[in-house]
Amino acid sequence: VIVLETRDFTSSLFLVRTWEVLSGGTTFSLVASLEPAETNSSNHQHFHTLRIFCMFSWCFFFTLTLLIHLLSVIQFHSLIPISWKNLTVTVAVLGALMCLSASVVFPWFVMDHQPITPHLVVAVVASCITFFGYTLESYVLRTQSQEQRGYMASMAGLLKILQVWGGCHVIPLFVEAFRGVPNFASGWQLWVSGLSYSVCVLMSLVTLVIILGDFAGRCFLPLDKLLFGFSLIGMLLYMVATVICFIKILQLKDHGQIMPKKSEELVIMETVVATVTLLAYTVDFAFSVKLLCGRNHT
Repeated sequence: VIVLETRDFTSSLFLVRTWEVLSGGTTFSLVASLEPAETNSSNHQHFHTLRIFCMFSWCFFFTLTLLIHLLSVIQFHSLIPISWKNLTVTVAVLGALMCLSASVVFPWFVMDHQPITPHLVVAVVASCITFFGYTLESYVLRTQSQEQRGYMASMAGLLKILQVWGGCHVIPLFVEAFRGVPNFASGWQLWVSGLSYSVCVLMSLVTLVIILGDFAGRCFLPLDKLLFGFSLIGMLLYMVATVICFIKILQLKDHGQIMPKKSEELVIMETVVATVTLLAYTVDFAFSVKLLCGRNHT
């Protein structure tokens, strides 16, 4: 086992990962210790899925960051059969996006605008600090030399991380529609949207496994053609899902007087996330077309 030298303990990556571990651990510890009254038990059943989403985001990325931090210290990552440079930038960028989502969703939906308590304020602030930590790590990793950066640090890789975030964010909103939140959407709208989101999340996870595991040479199709197909399918499916979201927004005008405010906010948030993810798939599709055309000309 090779341990870092003394000067490495003052490097920017070491310090920022220590920052993420401390602030991330503080965040989920504070939220886990909140009393039921502080987490608005009256709406606990309605927005329990969103609370799980927030806790999962904080705990999952705290665990991943801690493992990456320890493996970096003891220099053990070379023995792991994964692309380390792609893994670190993926965790940093996706961690920043997920912590940003949790920092918005938790006080907005889960706390339901209850009287502010010091415990709640510290938890939300710690979550925001964790987001800034992951953002800083993403910047540090992207400013490294080309040899030290992986595919996920490129623009195409960042778009794929954004696609994963969109799928992870929109799933809790979809689940809430099936958990009894008053919703005016038709059954076919929920099923079509849910199927579109599920297929896109599955394709995004397959893409991550291929890239992080360095399985490009073992794919049944060339990687560029596989990514082209995934981006095309994802773009088309999110077009359908986004259109359904805008249809539901138009329906809000007809049900504005009888719809609960939280249902309206869920629809608006789903529309924003779906639109951002559609934009990511569209730009990624353009990159894939450019890459394929460039290779065909050569």
